[in-house]
Amino acid sequence: MTSLGEVLAEGRRIEAHRPRPRIEVDAEAWTAIAGLLAGGRGTLMSLWSDGEAVHMAVREDGKAEVEVVSLAVPERRFPSVARLHPPALRLERTIRDLYGIDAEGAPDARAWLDHRRWGVRAPLGAAGPEPAEGAPYAFLEAVGAPLHQIPVGPVHAGIIEPGHFRFSASGETVVGLEERLGYVHKGIDGLLAGAPLDRATRLAGRVSGDSTVAYSLAFCSAAEAALAIEVPPRAVLLRALMAELERVANHFGDIGAICNDASFSLMHAHCGVLRERVLRAADAALGHRLMMDRIVPGGTAVDLPRESIVSLRGLIEEVRRRFPPLVRLYDNTVSLQDRTVGTGFLPPRLAQQYGCGGPVGRASGRLFDARRALAYPPYPDLRFDVPTRSQGDVDARVWIRIEEVGQSLAIIGQILDRLADGPVRADPATAGPAEGGGGTAREGLAVVEGFRGDILAWVRVGGDGTILRCHLRDPSWFQWPLLEAAIEGNIVADFPLCNKSFNCSYSGHDL
Repeated sequence: MTSLGEVLAEGRRIEAHRPRPRIEVDAEAWTAIAGLLAGGRGTLMSLWSDGEAVHMAVREDGKAEVEVVSLAVPERRFPSVARLHPPALRLERTIRDLYGIDAEGAPDARAWLDHRRWGVRAPLGAAGPEPAEGAPYAFLEAVGAPLHQIPVGPVHAGIIEPGHFRFSASGETVVGLEERLGYVHKGIDGLLAGAPLDRATRLAGRVSGDSTVAYSLAFCSAAEAALAIEVPPRAVLLRALMAELERVANHFGDIGAICNDASFSLMHAHCGVLRERVLRAADAALGHRLMMDRIVPGGTAVDLPRESIVSLRGLIEEVRRRFPPLVRLYDNTVSLQDRTVGTGFLPPRLAQQYGCGGPVGRASGRLFDARRALAYPPYPDLRFDVPTRSQGDVDARVWIRIEEVGQSLAIIGQILDRLADGPVRADPATAGPAEGGGGTAREGLAVVEGFRGDILAWVRVGGDGTILRCHLRDPSWFQWPLLEAAIEGNIVADFPLCNKSFNCSYSGHDL
């Protein structure tokens, strides 16, 4: 049986793409790769366009590398991947919205991010004239009695981002859910194109504010790969320290919020205190509560004072003392367990098919963590486990977060033990030459683990150091569709609980 490697071997290698060459293929090979993904022979990591070609990032299971495959689209169309592999569908619809490039044979031709309110069609492609206001979005219909539909959003009863949810229900039981996103589209791809490296770094760190460290790390790692910049060892450890602090803070926020949606506000309050404690420690040690703009190309913008090592060790001990009683409270509260156990089941086969990462995927048995599977520094030198569960319900997603807090605390302790004196940034001006000459464009890819799951960044850097094109893929792209599956068969009142246990990013998805 043909493997991904055998298909890629026939393509043309673009050596200016790091850490591995990009492979240009024809339409036949492109379709063959889609078939391999559909047959479970690999995982779709992302799908995007630069206006001249479509690109697909894929990973063969068990391999520690991600391959980027490209197909030129001179006629503004390409064979649909989603026709064979459904996880590609929303990404294909987005390519059409932004670039006007059609996926031939796609099972859904509706717009996705474009709500027909933009001044132009396909703003990053050959922009047409200013369009008139479009027709309402064609939601799927609920056919047959006693089915009815319940529209929710995009404005919600809380300080949260906008998204529309259209429930088809029989009484209180959800039969189907259709999402409509894109309300916080900011034009990230367009803003990044032509931006200087420092401005692009700041933009990347604001794609989804709660993951600012992970996004900054992914973008900078991709740019460093493209420019052949070697990050100093101390900076590598400081970046991981920030990533783990961000993970712990967000897990505390999620655990508390899930319990709050089950009307158990006591856990919400106590987890909020712990989250605030982590944020204040980050502010004291690194100068910003969210550690925004602290990761820059070549390393970090700040160093860690010696006295902060002591305070961070104190944070670890405080959390280890205060968190276990809260875990016991969660586990021993019968009314809370009644709401979370068995609710919002995500089948493991769907988690695997969609390449679902983070606590959502690991709670449904998918053992993937970019820190371990792709082994980027400094994680190969650190000891930690990747917790997984097979139950796939809200309770399992809570427990993954609980267990990951303990693993992150252990990682932070190891980082503090290993920190040695040294510089915290390499000068981007010292970048090595690209293949074919120093003035040609260079490309880089990176995948890092955020608190929601794996974040992918791809960049093309011009000879003058500006970003020619950039693609940033949030883990939510492959998690939002699965929320539609997880809510089926549950009651409408349990949707907030299921939704929060996924905690997908609106902003990271809408770009």
